[in-house]
Amino acid sequence: MDVLIAGASGLIGKALMAAFQADGCSVRTLVRRDAQSESELFWDPVKGTLDWPDGYSPNTVICLSGANVAGKRWSSSYKQEILDSRVRSVSLLAKTIAALPKPPSLFVTASAVGIYGSSRGDELLTEESSKGADFLADVCQQWETAAQPAVDAGIRTVHLRFGIVLAKTDGALKKMLLPFRLGLGGPIGSGQQYMSWVTLDEAVNIARFVVQHDTIHGPVNAVAPEAVTNRTFTRSLGMAIHRPTVFPLPAVIVKAMMGEMGEALLLGSTRAVPEKLLDAGYTFQSPALREALSAVLSS
Repeated sequence: MDVLIAGASGLIGKALMAAFQADGCSVRTLVRRDAQSESELFWDPVKGTLDWPDGYSPNTVICLSGANVAGKRWSSSYKQEILDSRVRSVSLLAKTIAALPKPPSLFVTASAVGIYGSSRGDELLTEESSKGADFLADVCQQWETAAQPAVDAGIRTVHLRFGIVLAKTDGALKKMLLPFRLGLGGPIGSGQQYMSWVTLDEAVNIARFVVQHDTIHGPVNAVAPEAVTNRTFTRSLGMAIHRPTVFPLPAVIVKAMMGEMGEALLLGSTRAVPEKLLDAGYTFQSPALREALSAVLSS
């Protein structure tokens, strides 16, 4: 199988590329510098250019590109970058593959459970739940809509709505580990806000499952079946590394230090459930948080 990946330098992209290569797939990646081998294709989503080789027809195209939503405080310009980096990338790829003489059979795009908004409390959110109305919800809606040219061309299109991806070497968990190991961890705000999560290995397995099951299309909640409150997550992480978690971080400090970003990412509540995956017969290797954290931290 031939696979093309955009965003292969990111947390999920690197792991997914390695997994496909281990499966014996031919993998090419999109890069924003000069291509250095036949396995790389140059593209510039800002300028709308993509050096597509004549006759190249991958079976699966995966787009994971996008600026880090937690990269820095959300200024107006950075919020625009968060949006544009996602929409332009998906739009360029969708239009390109839709126009091919032999389009791919599958187009997979990253998305996020942020599409449901950050103020849903303990509501169980399936792929059919209503969309939210805040910044991240709007970004995710435009992100998914940008793939419409591929849908219109008859290409099976899947939007993987990821929760917090847990990995020891990068991402949100890595940022948490130092203060927790110093004994400074604790619940954030009320601690009652729900966190939808998935381990990196599980995220990769979900993507592979989607590739292998052609009945799956549209949005897919790529999260573990057990969303937990921030208080439960905090307690579980403390237990996993044998540290106390007695230093709460008040909501007022989060808002003062991080503004809108802190309210959305740390204080917001999203309780997503992977209904489509479960209905399709997917078996989670890490369904419960405590065991998942132990596995991630021991890897």
